[in-house]
Order: sequence, then structure tokens, then C-alpha cells
Amino acid sequence: MSHKQTALARQAESIIKNLEKRNMEGCYFETAAACTQSILTEIPSGSIIGWGGSESLKECGLMDAIHCGSYELLDRSSAKTPEESRQIYARTVLADYFLMSTNAITLDGELINIDGNGNRVACLIQGPSHVIVVAGMNKVVPDVKSGVARVRNVASPANAIRLDRKLPCAATGVCHDCLSPECFCCQVVITRRSMHPGRIKVWLVGEELGY
Repeated sequence: MSHKQTALARQAESIIKNLEKRNMEGCYFETAAACTQSILTEIPSGSIIGWGGSESLKECGLMDAIHCGSYELLDRSSAKTPEESRQIYARTVLADYFLMSTNAITLDGELINIDGNGNRVACLIQGPSHVIVVAGMNKVVPDVKSGVARVRNVASPANAIRLDRKLPCAATGVCHDCLSPECFCCQVVITRRSMHPGRIKVWLVGEELGY
């Protein structure tokens, strides 16, 4: 293990201790592959799974594994009509597991997320029995203020480009605090504590994942 890898592991250990104070669980993996394998052992066959459309989950290989596994995946992107999308979301609220990443996580164990429709943060807050959050250590920030800044100036511009949105941040790479019709920075959610011990589990990875 390199000096950098050792430092990341020790930083993750500190974050995990702070997550525990907030009624959330945490674990650390040096590689995304190891993280994915561990998550698959956590989720029983036949589980109903929803997910938050995360690039991190795609990059670490988890979604490919879920698609190939013995699970029922609720995927709103497969909906052919708005009503079908609503029905899939309604089922997702009662899913056994909800998979997502987080836009940022503080050293003190707080999760920072900015969402458009709010379906992702809604399921983080309430609904599915278990929430698994996968986050690369590139998303670690010192505090909430820097976390919000990271989302606005790193994650949101990249997502705007990916989604081909006509937004100022897509053109300049930085947040303009806009109220554009296509703006997806609608809900800002800070998860400082879970009411239900162990419901939210944060799986930290010593690699860069997502935006």
C-alpha cells in the first residue's frame, strides 16, 4: 500500500467513526471491485432494488452485476410513459434496497446531495428498508459549505454536460446559481443523522468515482 493509499484509508477510518455517531454505518475498500463484491454479499437474492441513477455505481461495476444477478431492479429509465415512471418510483419507495452515491461527504460524516426531481434524496431520507451509498474518496470535503461548493462547481457542471442541458454551468464549468428552466439544482439536502440505526450504510472507495 502506497503512502497515499494509507492516508486515504486512515481518513476513511475517521469518517466511519463519525458516521457511527450519526446512526450510519461505514466501511472502506481500497478498490471499487472489492467494494462491489462486498455489496453483492450484503444483498440477498430476490431483493427488490431501486437506484438513484448514479455514475459512481456504473463506474464501479455494481449496476452491471445487479443486472446480471437474481434481483428485481426498479429502473425508471426503462419507463416508456410518465405514468409508468411514476409507478416505478412508487414501488421504489418500498424497495428492500436503494442504491446511490452522494455528491459529497464531509470528514465529520455528513452527506450533501443536490437533486432535481428529488426522487433520489427522497429515498435517502425515507422509504426503502436499506440505503447503500457508494462514494469514491474524491467526494470527501472538509465541511458542509465546501461540500455544497463542490457539488455546484464540480458535480453539477459535469452532469449538465452529460445530460446535454442548456445551462450556464455546462458552458462555463462553474455554477451561476441560475434559475434556468432546465436547472436540476432544485433540492439541497444535508443528511446529518439517520433516525434509524444502520439503515444508511456508506461504502467508501479509495478510487475516484463519479463526479
